[in-house]
Amino acid sequence: MIIFPAVDLQGGKAVRLKQGKAGESTVFSDDPVAAALHWQAEGAEWLHLIDLDGAFQGKSVNAGLVSAISKALDIPIELGGGIRDEEAARMWFDAGVTRIIIGTMALEEPARFARLCGTFPGRVGVSLDAVDGHLKTRGWVADAGLTVDEVLPRLADDGAAFIIYTDIARDGMQSGVNMPMLSRLAANSPLPVVAAGGVATLDDIKALYPLSINGSLQGAISGRAIYEGTLNLRQAMAWIKAQQS
Repeated sequence: MIIFPAVDLQGGKAVRLKQGKAGESTVFSDDPVAAALHWQAEGAEWLHLIDLDGAFQGKSVNAGLVSAISKALDIPIELGGGIRDEEAARMWFDAGVTRIIIGTMALEEPARFARLCGTFPGRVGVSLDAVDGHLKTRGWVADAGLTVDEVLPRLADDGAAFIIYTDIARDGMQSGVNMPMLSRLAANSPLPVVAAGGVATLDDIKALYPLSINGSLQGAISGRAIYEGTLNLRQAMAWIKAQQS
């Protein structure tokens, strides 16, 4: 089970939002490269990077910053936010990103998404961002008119490599994870699942861990909790390692 520290980019800074709202941001670092290096030093195996400017504007202004983070780190990076065509995907891969996360395109343009997966096999995942199981797109501001259960089989057929399930109501709220939904997803998803939204304490990691043994859970993303200290990344990783020894 992987814990993915999150670094969200907005206006050249590392921030965290509450429930995905652009106006509800907290700046955690004026230097996202330093923030990324900090989590690597704490033992992170992956970095979860989100281009919030890209997500809200539909185009990125952070290519140079992402490239600088990639060059500074030795660990792989997954990146999402506003990636809506093959040109953008290729730009990020050229910048050193290991895998990308698609949201809007995967739900609104299935044929283009399938082609993207075919062009970059094993490197394209999908962000499924939901409120009560109902999916949102375009930076969480538009209703997709679909449920998680409805799209999962098609995403697997299209060639998606993994999914990230975000419980929007819990994102950035440190309210604990949605275990009923994640348990069902991990039991039924044909794709590896990464949990996001509400991962606040070591107890959340302990609750999720069995889903990585008996289900398809690959890991969990944490942002605000590791920045504010309610979850200690090094301690959580040590706990996971102890279970596996």
